[in-house]
Amino acid sequence: MILLDGKIARAHYSSLLEKRIKELSFVPCLVILQVGNRTDSNSYIKAKKSFAQKVGVKEIHINFPEDVGQEELIEAVKKYNQDESVNGIIIQLPLPPQINSEIVLNLIDPKKDIDGLNCATKFLPATARGIRELIKFYKIELAGKKVTVLGRSKLVGEPVAEMCHEEGALVTICHSKTENTPQKAQDADILIVAVGKPNLVGREYVKEGQVVIDVGITRHSEGQLVGDVNFNEVKDIVHMITPVPGGVGQMTVLALFENLIDACYSNKNN
Repeated sequence: MILLDGKIARAHYSSLLEKRIKELSFVPCLVILQVGNRTDSNSYIKAKKSFAQKVGVKEIHINFPEDVGQEELIEAVKKYNQDESVNGIIIQLPLPPQINSEIVLNLIDPKKDIDGLNCATKFLPATARGIRELIKFYKIELAGKKVTVLGRSKLVGEPVAEMCHEEGALVTICHSKTENTPQKAQDADILIVAVGKPNLVGREYVKEGQVVIDVGITRHSEGQLVGDVNFNEVKDIVHMITPVPGGVGQMTVLALFENLIDACYSNKNN
């Protein structure tokens, strides 16, 4: 079994990213808009801020109270859309129920939508791009391969499936209403799991020689992070597998900043 180590891949791509940043004539700026104080959101934002400091990106973090009105958040988006010193804007999800996420996300300037969640975005969503980078780092060919994606969320499943399709893969998407999901998973050359159910995927979903990419991450009550794939149950069957933590999550943060620097170069040249 070969471990698809996101830390190793990210270190490789980070050095390339830092070089691109140093070649800019300005310091890139990322704005993070957060509502409330969710533990998981705080953790994700901490990772983004840490990476920003490492590669030389300025970050502005605005934390609104849980009961903030939608209009106040919209005004913040409009403000940073117009601020020419800001190159990227992300809104940490999920948002509380009084805010329509779709409306707010679609108000972000598509040229600054580095999370890739605006309907007119210029960017591949960060998780999909991160998976693509990880696959390329380990020289895994997508073209002509059978790929099964478990999960069809707009944040992960759909964009990952679309990315694989654009790379020439034959893609099958499975969701909660799909029949014979374990068999469809077994049939794949590459299995990508993004359902948010810890340890869902066991030996009946996999086969020898398969590549398994686990996007899920859940924190158990005792603090342990686990993926959607039962790692210990499948690791001796499959050919390649991502760990949790240390796999896709590492690449997602990297991809967010790759999108940011792409935005800097694109807007500089326009």
